[in-house]
Amino acid sequence: MNISRVLITGSNGFLGRQLVSLFQSDPTFNICATSRSENRNPFLPAAQFKQVDITDYTLFGEVIAAFKPDFIINTAADSSVDSCQAAPQESFALNADSVRHMAEICAEQNIFLIQLSTDFVFDGRNGPYEETAPTNPINAYGLSKVAAERFILDSGCKAAILRTILVYGTQTDPNRSNLILWVKNSLTQQKRIQVVDNQWRMPTFVEDLAKACLLVIQKQATGIFHISSDKMYSIYEIACEVANFWKLDQRLIDPINAESLAAAELRPQKTGFIIEKAATILGFQPHSLVESFQIMDKYR
Repeated sequence: MNISRVLITGSNGFLGRQLVSLFQSDPTFNICATSRSENRNPFLPAAQFKQVDITDYTLFGEVIAAFKPDFIINTAADSSVDSCQAAPQESFALNADSVRHMAEICAEQNIFLIQLSTDFVFDGRNGPYEETAPTNPINAYGLSKVAAERFILDSGCKAAILRTILVYGTQTDPNRSNLILWVKNSLTQQKRIQVVDNQWRMPTFVEDLAKACLLVIQKQATGIFHISSDKMYSIYEIACEVANFWKLDQRLIDPINAESLAAAELRPQKTGFIIEKAATILGFQPHSLVESFQIMDKYR
C-alpha cells in the first residue's frame, strides 16, 4: 500500500481540524499537522504535530525537511477582513509572503501544494463567478489572497488553488463559531439578531471543503477550483433556513441593509461560484444547506 505524506498547516483552525480528522481516518495517508499555537486537536498524537509559525521560514523549512511531505495543504491564514484591513502588512506577510516561500520550496522539492483561497478575490459585482473571471478584490484580505495565488502560479510548483465561500459546520472548539452556529445559538437563547439581507453568498459546508482537498490529492488535479454549495442565498435567507430547520423563532431575525453597518464597502455584495469545473474534474458534489444541517444535527 502506497502511503502519501500530507502536511496540514493551520491545523487548529476550522478547516484544519476537519482535514486532520479526515486524513487520520484513511490508512493511505501519514499526516503532520502544524499550527503556531499548541495542539488543540484532542485526537492528534503529539508525534504528528509541530508547533511552528509558517512565517518563520527557517523553522518551517526544518519541519518540511524532516517530514518530507508529498503534499502540503495550506489553511493557515488571517481570514478576518477587519483584522487584515487594520494591519495589512502583517496579514500580507502571513497570507501571501509565506505562501510564496512555501511555493518555492514545493517547486524545488517536487511537493504538491494545495492552497485555500476565497471568494473575496472578487469585487462582488458579477457573481456567480467562474475560475477564469478576472479578480478585483476590494479589501486587504482579498488583495493578500490574490497575491498568494499569483505567487503560486509564478513559482511553477504543482498546485491546486481552492477558492471557497462562507465556510460553516459543527465546531469542536467552543471558543469559535460561524454564521450557522451563531444564528442557531442566538435563536436558541431567544436573542434578537440583525442579519444583512442585501449580500448574497453560496455557503460551503466544511466537510465538503475537506473532501475537495482529498479529491485533489486523489486525482492529482492542478489549477484553480471553485468549491462551494450550488445555491445562492442572501445572508438573511441563510439565517431563516437555520430557524426553519431547527424550529426556532424566525421573528427574532431582523433583516438589515449592509450599508447600515461599519465598513460595509469592504464586503462584496454578491459573490457565488460556478462549480462545474470542480464537479467535472474532481467529482465534487456539495451537500445542500438542509442536508448539511441534518449532518450537523447528528453531532448534538
